[in-house]
Amino acid sequence: MKITYYGQSAFLLETGPEFRALIDPFLTGNPLCPVSAKSISGITHIFVTHGHGDHLGDTAPIAKRCGSLVVTNHELGDFLAKQGVRVHTMHIGGRVRMDFGRVKMTPALHGSGISTAEGMKEGGNPCGFLIETGGKKIYHAGDTGLTMDMKLLEAESVDLAMLPIGGNFTMDIDDAVRAVSFIRPKLVVPMHYNTFDVIRADPEEFKAKVQDAQVLVLKPGESMEL
Repeated sequence: MKITYYGQSAFLLETGPEFRALIDPFLTGNPLCPVSAKSISGITHIFVTHGHGDHLGDTAPIAKRCGSLVVTNHELGDFLAKQGVRVHTMHIGGRVRMDFGRVKMTPALHGSGISTAEGMKEGGNPCGFLIETGGKKIYHAGDTGLTMDMKLLEAESVDLAMLPIGGNFTMDIDDAVRAVSFIRPKLVVPMHYNTFDVIRADPEEFKAKVQDAQVLVLKPGESMEL
């Protein structure tokens, strides 16, 4: 599996043309993202953790152009479906088998309001995702504080965990280090930092403090193989 980081919490997961999935595609307006939303093609699935603009991002235009299936919570799915987007809605704790493998919606401690021209709209529960495909398990935490629920993920034998480290809106470095000790993934990629001044953090400090897993710091635009 090829995984590409686009800054903030945006990732592209690829196992082939049958599975090219975006997570939280905040591309337009993302000062760290090296690609444009219009340059992204062939997207089969989009996973959206919550309704904030730096996560919902370019979901609707990409999904409509590519015919992607958007996996998200019920309320956010309803908002997107009214824009002509194809959706599969879930809620916390739900697990479902899909054409690429399985996905489970995991808890996140955050908000999910959707900013619109008419004001803030209901965005349902924020979440993370445990995605199983190609014999690998990937956990994307979404925006969240540290929670004891993460301890339950230890039994899942997570291959890769994507964890926020920027603080203020999410876990900071020290809480993310504790999250690693709860989850015990094989590999960790830090996310949700340095996009804006209020979430400024040093990923190398995070890497130095983690004792329970390998840490790979990806620059926006960089890829890895899992």
